[in-house]
Amino acid sequence: MNATQNLHVRELRALPTPRTLKTEIPLTDIARKTVVNARKVIQDILEGRDKRFLILVGPCSIHDPKAALEYADRLNELRNKYEDRLFIVMRVYFEKPRTTVGWKGLIYDPNIDGSYMINEGLELGRKLLAQINEKGVPAGTEFLDPIVPQYIDDLVCWSAIGARTTESQTHRQLASGLSMPVGFKNSTTGGLQIAIDAMVSSREPHHFIGVDQDGHVADVATTGNKLGHVVLRGGSSRPNYEVECIEDTIKRMDDNELPQVIMVDCSHANSGKKFERQEIVWKNIIAQRAAGNEALIGMMLESNINEGSQKIPVDLADLAYGVSITDACVNFDTTERLLQLAWDELG
Repeated sequence: MNATQNLHVRELRALPTPRTLKTEIPLTDIARKTVVNARKVIQDILEGRDKRFLILVGPCSIHDPKAALEYADRLNELRNKYEDRLFIVMRVYFEKPRTTVGWKGLIYDPNIDGSYMINEGLELGRKLLAQINEKGVPAGTEFLDPIVPQYIDDLVCWSAIGARTTESQTHRQLASGLSMPVGFKNSTTGGLQIAIDAMVSSREPHHFIGVDQDGHVADVATTGNKLGHVVLRGGSSRPNYEVECIEDTIKRMDDNELPQVIMVDCSHANSGKKFERQEIVWKNIIAQRAAGNEALIGMMLESNINEGSQKIPVDLADLAYGVSITDACVNFDTTERLLQLAWDELG
């Protein structure tokens, strides 16, 4: 036979529909209140009505739900302690874009063994988001696959489009229909224009092919999302959090008639991929904000219970608790100290 399709497809496995999963793991009243309130606060921060500083903090990626829930409990104490000056959202990242290959995240490979039980990953991810929001802790995540939001977006108050996908038309269209504010990262090389272009594009209505809540392929018509902002994460040539870089970003956003709202990622190229150097970025941005630069509306910090990172062992029982299996993170004690510093300086 001369087949002409699926020549490189080994298997197709059916997944539950978004509606089915949402029925099995519903959005409770408490979780709904957490999401709605957090989205409103973040919108007010972006539009200048709320002067609190937005902090996205948490593990580079989630691989252990038990550790994630412990982190959420610890973070909730700090949220309440610093809430008058800081609005803190937990990073709950399930999808990891890879430059080549590697573990792609909890949704894709929840057993961390190459079995790729995506049906289990979607269930586990939604359950964990529901539990975190039930605690009153709002969650932010990066959306990589354009279908995944249909399963979990009702439990997310802030989302990112990553450095590898901000230039993608698919992700700009996706962002135009998302129900929450969206941060667009600059490119891995440091180029800012793709993030600016993404903001311009996502503010407009789009049509694209997606799926509905029953899993049917659909023509998705969006209204456009006005709550986009730039996330500076540095590039291969240099970091981009210094005063001159922030001023250049403000000018270019103004030239494109975009709101001057900037978040800085303390990790990735801004820290030279050295987790300890996130503190340098943190202190620099806090100083700029304290000096009166209100275009700086927030920061991202990669943080876990314990510092550093670890390789995935052959025997998963050897995994160290509360340590990242992707990018290295600062520990929780450092996180608490940095949040205290921000609260002190922004008073």
